[in-house]
Amino acid sequence: MTDATSTRPSRRGRGARRDARTAYTQRFLPEMERGIPYLDAILPEQVDIVHDRTMTLLETTGIEFRDDDSIEMWRRAGAGGGVAIDGHRLRIDREFLMERIATAPAEYTMIARDPERTVTLGGRKSIFTPAYGAPFVRDLDGTRRNATLDDFDNFAKIAQMTPAMQMSGGVLCEPMDIAVPHRHLHMTYSLLKHSTKPFMGAVTSRERAEDSLEMARLLFGEEFVDQHTVMTCLANGNSPLVWDATMLDAVKVYSGANQAMLFSPFVLGGASTPASTIGSVVQINAEALAGVAFSQIVRPGSPAVYGQWLATVSMKSGAPMAGTPDIDHMNLLVGQLARRYRLPWRCSGMCTASKAFDAQAGYEAARNMFGAALAGANFVLSTTGYMESALCQSYAKAAIDGEQAEMFRRFVEGINFGELDDALAALDEVEPGGHFLGTTHTLANFESAFAMPELMDSDGYEQWLAAGGEDAEARGTRKAQQLLADYDEPKLPDDVDEALRDFVDRRVREIPETLE
Repeated sequence: MTDATSTRPSRRGRGARRDARTAYTQRFLPEMERGIPYLDAILPEQVDIVHDRTMTLLETTGIEFRDDDSIEMWRRAGAGGGVAIDGHRLRIDREFLMERIATAPAEYTMIARDPERTVTLGGRKSIFTPAYGAPFVRDLDGTRRNATLDDFDNFAKIAQMTPAMQMSGGVLCEPMDIAVPHRHLHMTYSLLKHSTKPFMGAVTSRERAEDSLEMARLLFGEEFVDQHTVMTCLANGNSPLVWDATMLDAVKVYSGANQAMLFSPFVLGGASTPASTIGSVVQINAEALAGVAFSQIVRPGSPAVYGQWLATVSMKSGAPMAGTPDIDHMNLLVGQLARRYRLPWRCSGMCTASKAFDAQAGYEAARNMFGAALAGANFVLSTTGYMESALCQSYAKAAIDGEQAEMFRRFVEGINFGELDDALAALDEVEPGGHFLGTTHTLANFESAFAMPELMDSDGYEQWLAAGGEDAEARGTRKAQQLLADYDEPKLPDDVDEALRDFVDRRVREIPETLE
């Protein structure tokens, strides 16, 4: 891990002290190792009941795989009676399902372009990743507008520069200035060019998945990619109880090539699921497990992440909500089920439905993230920048959330009990009524003893006012600007860069700009 501290013109006074505190040093935090216990929402015997009801749902109602080729794969795999097929409807025997799921690894490693950025997730190891899929951005001047490829590049750079992000991301935003059929090529190239961290490939068609996979092979080598996981890609189920051909094609491409897949039902609680926390989880469980099982039919042992994208629906307006207690409860339940199945699992992080970077945004993001942290999620998607229920990606919030991810990391890693003796020794240096500011122990540990977020202002009112009276959005904007100014591109090898650009140019020429 290398450090590269930015250099800035000399200043004096409070501004100089602030700059000294916030001067950027490039760091990378590896995967998070859990040190606190999991919070279980229900008893083990109740988890057994949820599992049993899930199996009954898959055996009786069943689930639809709306793709003829996928149905034939299920037919061949279940030839001994494990699957009953009626058109695109599958009714899956519980023992057959669990045998398939058992071949998925409990944890897996993603190899990064920079080997020092390689990460492992599953079990007690977790990673954070940026938001996914927003067509709009909240710009550095606070303007809400269509996202562009320049924005995508910028968010890839911010992810590279944010220590607590273990991946560069996937669809960091939708570059609306690029034709839809060509978008995936430019996005994948941007992720490979601007970051050395693992990345996510395109999933909106078989051809786009194949293009992303081919670009990974150009970077790492075909044989290497077949034997190592270098990316994790998203498969959203269509709730209730449908996997469509587009997502299944992506699974066949990526799982067939030993790349990890996130099996995430796209859930609007109360609209696409029953208006019930426990009922929603039974449905989510059925959908996600069927997806994981299919990946193991495609290629046994390929990495598969279980989980969901989750919002509840306002029964007054029909709008999706974020950061509600019900979402926390569902995450806690899904976490318990994931541990039962020994599967790594995914949920979403600092999500908000707010249109402004305001108290609602902070409350919802924090509540959602605490649920994910306590539940033990291994792959936290949409940790940074997420606003408007995934419709908008904010520069300021991306920077603030990046720091908050470090705070959550510190919370989840737990208490260092080994420091007790040294801390107690400091008591011998201080008389009753004294202070500890000058003790040997304090001087040795003051920088790391307690978290000191730089973007959360703790100064007195007069100090805050004299320093400019910035609110959180202004501080986040300034931090995002600083990250982009300090960004130093990790150059691709010339031959690899040329091969990638040639591939993008060729595919752009081959693919019509208009959708058929």
